[in-house]
Order: sequence, then C-alpha cells, then structure tokens
Amino acid sequence: MPLSPNLRGALFMVIAMAGFTLNDAVVKAVSADMNMGQIMLVRGVFATAMVALLAWHSGALRELRGALSPMVLLRVAGEVGATVSFLTALAQLPLANVSAILQALPLAVTMGAALVLAEPVGWRRWTAITAGFVGVLIIIRPGLEGFEALSLLALLAVFFCAVRDLATKRIDQSVPTLLVSTFSALAVTIVGAFLFAPMGGWQPLDTENVLLLAGAAVLVLIGYHCIILSMRTGEVSFIAPYRYTALLWAILLGYLVFGEVPDALMILGASFVVGSGLFTLYREQIRGRRLPAAESTSPAMGPDGL
Repeated sequence: MPLSPNLRGALFMVIAMAGFTLNDAVVKAVSADMNMGQIMLVRGVFATAMVALLAWHSGALRELRGALSPMVLLRVAGEVGATVSFLTALAQLPLANVSAILQALPLAVTMGAALVLAEPVGWRRWTAITAGFVGVLIIIRPGLEGFEALSLLALLAVFFCAVRDLATKRIDQSVPTLLVSTFSALAVTIVGAFLFAPMGGWQPLDTENVLLLAGAAVLVLIGYHCIILSMRTGEVSFIAPYRYTALLWAILLGYLVFGEVPDALMILGASFVVGSGLFTLYREQIRGRRLPAAESTSPAMGPDGL
C-alpha cells in the first residue's frame, strides 16, 4: 500500500534528522583524536568541495557578487559562530543534552523576529517561548550540582543560529541558495584553519578519521536532500513536528555509541522545549502562515558548516 504524500514527507524528514544527528555523533567521536579547529578544517574541505560542485553544476557560482551582500555576510558570520560554539560543546557534553538545547532554536527565531523584525507575536507564543527557555534552564541547571558551564556554549550556538536564520530571511531572493551554502562552508573551513593551532595543534590524520569526516559531510548533504524532498512532498504544517525526531535520534545514538543515559531533569527540560516548539508551530498554522517550518528555522536547526 503506497504512502500518502504527507507520510512520505514525514519519512523523508525523519531520515534527514537521522542524517544530521549521525553527523553530530561522528564529529563527537572524532573529537577524541583531534580538536574542533582541525575537525572544522578537514570536514570543511570535503563539505565545501561537494557543495561547490553542486553550486557550479546548477550555475549558482556565476554571480559571485551576491555573496558579498550584508545579509549574506551576516548569515555566514552566524554560521561560523554557531559551528565553533556548537562543536566545542558537542565534544564535552552528552549528545542528547546538546541536541535538546538546540531544539530551542525555533523559539529563539520567533523571539528574534518579534524583537528585531517587528513581526507580531501574541501572548500565547510569548508564553510558549518563555516555557521553552525554562526547559533550557532545566537542562543547563545553573546553580545546581549538575551544572556544566559548557552548556552555555550550546546556548550560544542557539543565539548564533538565530542570527543566521534571521539574516537568511532577509537575503535577496535573487541570490542562489547554493551560493550562500558554498560561502558558508568555505568560511567555516577557513576559520578552522586558523583555530586548530590555538586549540591544541595539528594531530596526525589516520585513514579512519578522514573517512569518518568525509562521511559526516556526506550525511549532511543527504540530510539537506531529504529536507528538500520532504518540503516538496508533504504539507509543511504536517511534517514540521517531525524535525523533533532529531532529539530521539540523539538519545538513541548517545546511548548506543557513547553510553550516555539522559537523567530525569534532561528529559523534563527537553519535554518543555519540544512541547513549546510544537505549540508555536500550531499557533503559526492557526494564524494561517503557510510555511511555518520553512520560515521559522533552517532545516537542520543546528549548525553544520553548510
């Protein structure tokens, strides 16, 4: 029995979230052998080469001047800041904890759109935003024994991702998406080249780690391809909630690969964040917004160097 377009779209979304989370797990595993700057550089070389090839094939590289517009440059800066803070946190914190904090991104973008772009946000969505960030505080648990200062880096990554996504909404439609992606990947790679020395220096590369980072870059591209298929196959209002399966993948991979078991506070905080995000998507649908998922955050939610 063939699946309906909505169910096919939801399946593509679940696969995309699995790809993005597998990428995070690979990077976290490799971080035991090399610093984040080196990972950004090595993975970035593969990612930049692949996305630049796609951009060249589609003709997106013909108008390079578009990449120098202020909003593109702000978007690239946000991507770089998010990648550095996210990967640094990922190397030291449980995968599920970092993923749970990143689920607050749609709320951060909604808040940023209200404060910076003067988009109307009613009291119900402000309540959801507040509840979501209460969930983040429960995960971070400031002042308690289980507090991890590096959790603040994951929260900083949310801020930079929000800057990236708000800037993306202001980029002129004439600038090809693949051109923006190519410059973002290239910028992350260049910053990695500058950071690997102060972060501990260059470590000898073995074949296994090189293949893992190449695979991580491929996983990101697979994730983006499935996102596109998802958006084009099903109704966005139906498939948007399936983005939160990234947290389920993170909990599963964290347990199977790293032996990480989420505690009760992390589960409670994640429930606040996801519930608030789902309510925000619901309110957007009620208000008649046709593309809540596409307009609220980037498909991957977290930084990926692309």
